[in-house]
Amino acid sequence: MQTRILLPILFIFSFYTMALLAKVTVGIDVLLEDERQFEKLKGKKIGIVTNQTAINKEMRSTFELLKEKAKQYKIIALFAPEHGLFGSDYAEEKGKTSPIQGVPVYSLYNETKRPTAEMLHGIDLLIYDIQDIGSRSYTYISTLFYVMEEAAKRNIKVMVLDRPNPINGITIDGPLLDIKLRSIVGYINVPYCHGLTAGELATYFNAEYEVGCPLEVIPMKGWRRSMNFKDTGLPWIPTSPHIPEADTPLYYPITGILGELGLVNIGVGYTLPFKLIGAPWIDATALAQYLNQQNLPGVHFTPFYFRPFYGKFVNENCQGTLITVEDSLKYKPVTTQYVIIAALKHLYPEQFKEGLKKASNRQKMFNQVLGTDKIWPLLSQKRPIQWAMRNIDDKERKRFSDKRKAFLLIEYAGQPQ
Repeated sequence: MQTRILLPILFIFSFYTMALLAKVTVGIDVLLEDERQFEKLKGKKIGIVTNQTAINKEMRSTFELLKEKAKQYKIIALFAPEHGLFGSDYAEEKGKTSPIQGVPVYSLYNETKRPTAEMLHGIDLLIYDIQDIGSRSYTYISTLFYVMEEAAKRNIKVMVLDRPNPINGITIDGPLLDIKLRSIVGYINVPYCHGLTAGELATYFNAEYEVGCPLEVIPMKGWRRSMNFKDTGLPWIPTSPHIPEADTPLYYPITGILGELGLVNIGVGYTLPFKLIGAPWIDATALAQYLNQQNLPGVHFTPFYFRPFYGKFVNENCQGTLITVEDSLKYKPVTTQYVIIAALKHLYPEQFKEGLKKASNRQKMFNQVLGTDKIWPLLSQKRPIQWAMRNIDDKERKRFSDKRKAFLLIEYAGQPQ
């Protein structure tokens, strides 16, 4: 009997403790706690672009919080990105829709990935609240850009409730986007890791691409550019089935592009998605030792042995390396990935060559995810490719680093930019 009483008390206590420990107040809490901000909703007909990640410091959903006050405005529709309103859909799976509490739900990852005129009918304010993971190829941000373009055509205001970039607001790494490779896995010309929040990206997109969307960003309070997600004290909700933990976004840009080649298992299908690489033909000790000898900043490689439950090399004994990000401000995730690719090519040339041949049908998607077609030709070259990959778009990254300063929200100042 005592256990039955204690468990709910401990459960409730843990939520309040989490709320007290949070150093950051996200956009939805700022909107609801600041009467001047909340006034902007009154009398509006609202659409909400959201999913399971949109929670406040007490782990209540944005939809639930806004629905409570809906006498002061009207919620017309909900719009869900890839993985659906609840995050249970697998990658590239078409979205399922059914009304929630009488509110229509539209998938923006279906036959159409943009809100149509019919979906937007009667709406005069679109609220976007979704947790991103800081890498350009993750589709939630592209969904925001599509929404902004469609809203601009109809003079509908878009309000972005800002959330942390879970990598941090400083790290810039990887190639920029070649315009001919535009898709939902990369829509604007920013580096693969850009160091911007969703609100900052929206402002950048609106200005640089002359979208003309009536836009407002509700900034967070307390977030600083040096913070990764764990530093915020906020609760983490998995953004999709293979981004389960608060630090998984740190690893996604280290191995995700390699995953598109299908050469190795990257932890998807095991308990550590994006945090390892492995294959039956790898020598764990040799690979980890070789990678550590490259002296990459902020990361360490440990020999690792595992057997995937599903996916690449299912039920096969694999060797490889477990990746540990030791310093999220020093590491360069895409650069690290290039070095891993080069290491596999150097240590296992026959398996690499055969794997690349099998992956030829994935070339288009590989290029779209990476944002450039300059890497693929290097993969088949005999000479060392590490530096050739690392130097791609180096000058363009530096230009972006200067350009983006105009779009950094002053609320997040206080650390190096």
